[in-house]
Amino acid sequence: MSLPFQGSLLDVDQASGPGPLTPERTVLAHGAWIDVLPGWLGGADALFDRLAHGVPWQAERRVMYDRVVDVPRLLRFYEEGETLPDPVLAEAGAALNAYYAAELGEPFRTAGLCFYRDGRDSVAWHGDTIGRGSTEDTMVAIVSVGAPRSLLLRPRGGGPSIRRDLGHGDLIVMGGSCQRTWEHAIPKTSRPCGPRISIQFRPRGVR
Repeated sequence: MSLPFQGSLLDVDQASGPGPLTPERTVLAHGAWIDVLPGWLGGADALFDRLAHGVPWQAERRVMYDRVVDVPRLLRFYEEGETLPDPVLAEAGAALNAYYAAELGEPFRTAGLCFYRDGRDSVAWHGDTIGRGSTEDTMVAIVSVGAPRSLLLRPRGGGPSIRRDLGHGDLIVMGGSCQRTWEHAIPKTSRPCGPRISIQFRPRGVR
């Protein structure tokens, strides 16, 4: 079930754009970690509205279990060097690079956008292991705007999951071996749920 997007009262008085980067790190098993910073991106609700109406969203179909199915979310991928759809995203990418470049050893270069329109939209358990992420430690930084949705993480192969509810400008960075040794998912939900957009910043050669 979907609901109209309802903005956060806390977002009204925030300056637009990224704030100070002061994430809290949680060390996971197998050399993985996550950094989380709630409300990092000021003006996130206005940004959600601009992206929802201004991005040329694409509906994709993929082969699964010997049949072609609709991907349960809308997508838009911005290649290296391609202009991002809003200046705030460029500011966010620059701030992430300034903070993480030394630890990562390279900049974030691409941005993938996913539009979860309601609780029926989702992404199954996976790691970003297309390309170098399958063999190397890397980072994926995700900024969420719109209504919060639960992001779940679990060790690859199964095990207890970790839940983080992300929306309204929240930041999560998955680093170390996280893409190889852990999986993450946005599950479907039957609870009333507003729309959410996630922006994933990745280094070159990681999808």
